[in-house]
Amino acid sequence: MTLFLCGDVMLGRGVDQILPHPGDPALWERYVGDARGYVALAEAVNGPVPRPVAPAWPWGVALGLLDRAAPDVRVVNLETSVTRRGAPWPGKAVHYRMAPENLPALAAVRPDVCVLANNHVLDFGREGLLDTLDALAGAGLRTAGAGRDRAEARRPAVVPVPGGGGGRRVLVFACGMPSSGIPGAWAAAHGRPGVDLVPAETEEAAGEVVRRVRAERRPGDLVVVSVHWGSNWGYGVPEGRVRFAHALVDGGVDVVHGHSSHHPRPLEVYRGRLVLYGCGDLVDDYEGISGYEEYRDDLRLLYLAALEPESGRLRGLRMAPLRARRLRLEHASDGERDWLAATLDRVCRGNGVRVEVERPGTGGMLRAVFPGSAPDTGHRPDDR
Repeated sequence: MTLFLCGDVMLGRGVDQILPHPGDPALWERYVGDARGYVALAEAVNGPVPRPVAPAWPWGVALGLLDRAAPDVRVVNLETSVTRRGAPWPGKAVHYRMAPENLPALAAVRPDVCVLANNHVLDFGREGLLDTLDALAGAGLRTAGAGRDRAEARRPAVVPVPGGGGGRRVLVFACGMPSSGIPGAWAAAHGRPGVDLVPAETEEAAGEVVRRVRAERRPGDLVVVSVHWGSNWGYGVPEGRVRFAHALVDGGVDVVHGHSSHHPRPLEVYRGRLVLYGCGDLVDDYEGISGYEEYRDDLRLLYLAALEPESGRLRGLRMAPLRARRLRLEHASDGERDWLAATLDRVCRGNGVRVEVERPGTGGMLRAVFPGSAPDTGHRPDDR
């Protein structure tokens, strides 16, 4: 059983402007008042971006990599509203939205679940959220983490296991935390649309999530809890976040899928289960924005987690290193791949995980090495 997991997919703002049906480019930011300005920043650094581009353009080489990896389930964090309506949420510095007509750009990656519990899905208010839910449902895309009321926001996305037989499923729960910048007013409630907002990174809060997991889980199900938490920058993981993640695993969760940071954060294998503390961005319009260069946020990762289907234990984790250029994903260079491997190896060692480049001939992928991980045989086809 292989899961594709990734960080933030931000198809709004500058990315929306190069797609076939751009929405209103007006912004309410301090320095940039027109979303096309982010396209100009990318072009100033890496050259002209064609317009309009095909819907698959932002994904670039990632689509071929995923087709060859053939993951059974694909989970993305969609960090934008999908609407042409609504007023910008007051007091927020940045607002993201994409035109509903540009949803083929999301469908191109064939997501099984779009996680919505994040700090941009209500950027254009509850009207914008309702449009987002309607648009995704109309496109046949499952969602988790936001809804028309609290019950819907807490309901997991249910993905039948391909070829699993016996009605086996993957359940994806999604929640967000104030530490990622989600306003408290965004919490879904009875009769009020919003996100599943977990107020604090405590073991007690994790216990509440676990109770919901146990109420929905059937024998043979695999469970992913996708969490939007933490700040944008830095490799440190607060102790409370670690305890929260461990409490989820202790309660029966198979994968903790963390995101919000603009670059990859450490990962851990706890009791044989994968914990990703921050996947980094995958698709966005950040090219040309200066600051925090030491984190190389232009480098991105696709996470491919192989789980034992009966137990949910992590058998192996491969990561495809990519680079954002001209608002599109390309293969990372050998030097960029090696930098990512060395950086992740350094920040993950304290968790008992090593990160290395796979043997030559395996496509330049990274792999996590941990007790019980599958050996690197070097016999996989070239992923490029």
